[in-house]
Amino acid sequence: MPEKNHHYTVKVTWTGNLGPGTTSYAAFSRAHTIESNGQPPIQGSSDPAFRGDPTKWNPEQLLLAAVSTCHQLWYLHLCAEAGIIVTAYQDHAEATMHEEKSGAGQFTTVTLRPHVTITATSDAAKAQALHHHAHKMCFIARSVNFPVHTEATIEKQ
Repeated sequence: MPEKNHHYTVKVTWTGNLGPGTTSYAAFSRAHTIESNGQPPIQGSSDPAFRGDPTKWNPEQLLLAAVSTCHQLWYLHLCAEAGIIVTAYQDHAEATMHEEKSGAGQFTTVTLRPHVTITATSDAAKAQALHHHAHKMCFIARSVNFPVHTEATIEKQ
């Protein structure tokens, strides 16, 4: 496969001006909208710990979702190529972010916990091993500077 570059764009619009703008830390909402290529907009905010709206997606959740879904998509691709028939996939991913005294922070770890259901005729050991390969292929996991762990379970139907 030849090498190539892919380019992505999003439009992020702050919608949280409550009137006085950013006259103080408490004077504005963290609400924003994320849009791209005519897809449904994502309503975002900050984490509730940072005065955000808990009913909206925050950047930390979106980063965790990006890691989880990238792994999932690679895993399903690799299973299809290997003859492993997946009938269900659900991940209960978790992340830890460390916040410093200054307020700066960073993710320190992500743990993916995919529960995969395969057909009775599929090879469970091979299905388990493909998680390792998916991790090596995932664009997002390869791009972050924190460890991404996978604790997968395989169930035959």
